[in-house]
Amino acid sequence: MIVKKLRRYALLVAFCLPMLTPMAQAQESDDPVAELAEDGGLHMQLKQKFIDGSPLFMSMVALSLVFGLAFCIERISYLTLSEINAKKLMRDIDERVEKGDIEGAKQLCRDTRGPVASVCYQGLMHINERMDDIERSIYSYGSVQTAKLEKGTSWIKLFIAMAPSLGFLGTVIGMVMSFESIQMAGDIGPTIVASGMKVALITTIFGIVVALILQLFYSYITSKIEHLTSQMEESVVTLLDTIMKYKHESHA
Repeated sequence: MIVKKLRRYALLVAFCLPMLTPMAQAQESDDPVAELAEDGGLHMQLKQKFIDGSPLFMSMVALSLVFGLAFCIERISYLTLSEINAKKLMRDIDERVEKGDIEGAKQLCRDTRGPVASVCYQGLMHINERMDDIERSIYSYGSVQTAKLEKGTSWIKLFIAMAPSLGFLGTVIGMVMSFESIQMAGDIGPTIVASGMKVALITTIFGIVVALILQLFYSYITSKIEHLTSQMEESVVTLLDTIMKYKHESHA
């Protein structure tokens, strides 16, 4: 299981690594300023800003973006595959239970992907027990399914916090460089201060931009988790009503 997960994240990172290609090329360029002047465009400007912001700190910020996007893509893929037409599923389950075809309803849940079908299957497995036990079993299993939906989101939040922190660290380093340059020169001049300040500001800007990008993906993922959780809750209420009606008719 762990090996499969590592392979999955490795593939996602490999998918995102081409984003770092311009940055790697920028470090290898002998004359990036001349290359920028020759080609121009946003692509070359980003390469130049990457070099100006210190490749060490900018690489760490870029890796935060790459790994953060890898987790985001994995979660979005998982959540998208978990989405189904819950109302149609509940109608089909209700029809089968009303006819007394409990095994058919279970098979329908087994053949349907997603947490809604899994929770319904858990309830149907205990249909012959008391309603309190059925309800307890469903809500306990629903908590497990919710935890699966939220799995990996803590890593996304980590990279959201890490990117601006690395940017601020670059800012502090840039300020220290400026003061060291002033101390060595024995004078304060715009040229002496500019280099260190440039590193400070560029790393901060890139760190904040990365955090904003990941925050957008995280908000989208959160909205999908809330939607699926809401679907599960609505389906559980419908399933309990269906089971209660089935028990009432079977004992009549």
